[in-house]
Amino acid sequence: MQRWIRVALSVLCAAVGVTAIAGGAALVVGAATSSTLGGAVPDRAFLGGSPFPSYLVPGLLLALVVGGTQLAAAFLVWRASRTGPVAAAVAGFGLLIWLFVQMVFIPFSALQAAYFAAGLTELGLVLLGLGLVGRREQDRGGRAAAL
Repeated sequence: MQRWIRVALSVLCAAVGVTAIAGGAALVVGAATSSTLGGAVPDRAFLGGSPFPSYLVPGLLLALVVGGTQLAAAFLVWRASRTGPVAAAVAGFGLLIWLFVQMVFIPFSALQAAYFAAGLTELGLVLLGLGLVGRREQDRGGRAAAL
């Protein structure tokens, strides 16, 4: 994996991971105190139709699963581990799944769009880093063929 891809992917995963942990913590605190924390916790009405009576479990999932996989991916990619690209792909897909499920219950927001773009960018960087997109090979006639 080229250095610039490794650095960009590590920084992006770390940023998403830190903010997921902060968002998850806000949901947990909001659930424990019944506070909206100045708008950081969505209205409890959004939980109607979901399997959750409060934001406690979603907050823990956001912090531990989404945030944890993102930070683990950031560390592994930064250290140039062989498992780094796989960890980043798992973290990116996990983020997208989190957002798809979230959008079933919570109306669309710009924050969801930003994290959706981050998840797609992570997956794109993984593909670039593995050489699965953007490379060219010579075909038998000596012409460059895009893969």
